[in-house]
Amino acid sequence: MKTLIENVRIVNEGSVSEGDVLIEGAFIKKISYSSAQKKPDRDSGVDLDMHADHVIDGTGKYLLPGCIDDQVHFREPGLTHKGEIYTEAKAAVAGGITSYMEMPNTVPNTLTQALLEEKYKRAAQVSLANYSFFMGASNNNLEEVLKTDPANVCGVKIFMGSSTGNMLVDKRQALEDIFSKSPMLIAVHCEDEGIIRANLELFKKKYGEGMAVECHPLIRSTEACYASSSLAVELATKFNSRLHILHISTEKELSLFDSTKPLKEKRITAEACIHHLWFCDEDYTEKGNFIKWNPAIKCKQDRSAIRRGVLENKIDVIATDHAPHTVEEKKQSYLKAPAGGPLVQHVLVAMLELSRMGQISIERIAEKMSHAVADCFGIRNRGYIREGYYADLVLVDLNSPWTVEPSNILYKCGWSPFEGTRFNSSVTHTFVSGHLAYANGQFDESKKGERLLFGK
Repeated sequence: MKTLIENVRIVNEGSVSEGDVLIEGAFIKKISYSSAQKKPDRDSGVDLDMHADHVIDGTGKYLLPGCIDDQVHFREPGLTHKGEIYTEAKAAVAGGITSYMEMPNTVPNTLTQALLEEKYKRAAQVSLANYSFFMGASNNNLEEVLKTDPANVCGVKIFMGSSTGNMLVDKRQALEDIFSKSPMLIAVHCEDEGIIRANLELFKKKYGEGMAVECHPLIRSTEACYASSSLAVELATKFNSRLHILHISTEKELSLFDSTKPLKEKRITAEACIHHLWFCDEDYTEKGNFIKWNPAIKCKQDRSAIRRGVLENKIDVIATDHAPHTVEEKKQSYLKAPAGGPLVQHVLVAMLELSRMGQISIERIAEKMSHAVADCFGIRNRGYIREGYYADLVLVDLNSPWTVEPSNILYKCGWSPFEGTRFNSSVTHTFVSGHLAYANGQFDESKKGERLLFGK
């Protein structure tokens, strides 16, 4: 099967160029730019139409490399009342995400190689998007962690704060063992549990058990984030580890990161998530627990600094930390309501809305949500619109407004923190490894996604 996307604006590697893209099987076969915008080492004016079985008119639309989300929680196994690999991967594809990396705090926690491979087997059966799964670390599973194959697993995940089950790694020796011995990328959730517990006790004394969600960023404070992130950087520097710090939420943490080196030369990288780029603490009044995340959404100054950090390359990638809970769970009191929310369906259109506001260019969106993620994790042949690369592609219409409402939310949990938000852009088509998985609101589930591979 050969598919031609013609007359489209191709967003790739720092530029926007008119052209055509021919897909053959799973791969990008040919890219033809208009003669006025001829690229070095690329053909222009080539008639690709005669080669195609199916033609998509991209006039007026933009073609981006499919988004790669390096942090999701799809809740399977054990928490499937909140979400499943099947449902959440479909929502991701509808949102322009073609590949994801899923976290190990499921039930049971993914702390053995056997449990890790069970996830891969399940994804092969049901995931519409391409996939990888993090190996989980605990205080006492170093032997299992070191068995992980860096060629087909995205990394090792350490919860240095805020976890469930047996996944909080809070012993210094356990941390040093992992940082010194693991050859893989180490992704970390950084919040200092000691600081958080002390803050929580102070707030309980002041406000009682019925305290409001507005206390959340004060309990899970800037100091808690910085103390943990700085410890991670200290360990990575000491052992020359490959460290990736997830969901940066404070201005103070930006001082830990280097913007002078090219991404491929960095040993320490950072991620920002859409909720920290979009919301601020003023939104708790309206949204309540529905924007309760760990780390917490903080003040406008922090949000502005994170946006700036993305543009200055102190923050290398943008992700979601998609973590669904049921409406009933979120409607509990602040202290009982779980942290997290669903985001994969809306992250790209939200970023395009920020672009419309002048906060970031569409070229930068492709960089931070595709190119840089592929480079950061060393993903093979994905993340760019290049001949010979997998055809992971998303077609967007920047002038197709719609409003998020229950009838068009695809998450199993049935709600979104963006409910009621009007977006001006729409995802019209999503190709996953050459397969047109989503087109104008309809899914083709005849082909599943593929396991991501890493390294040269």
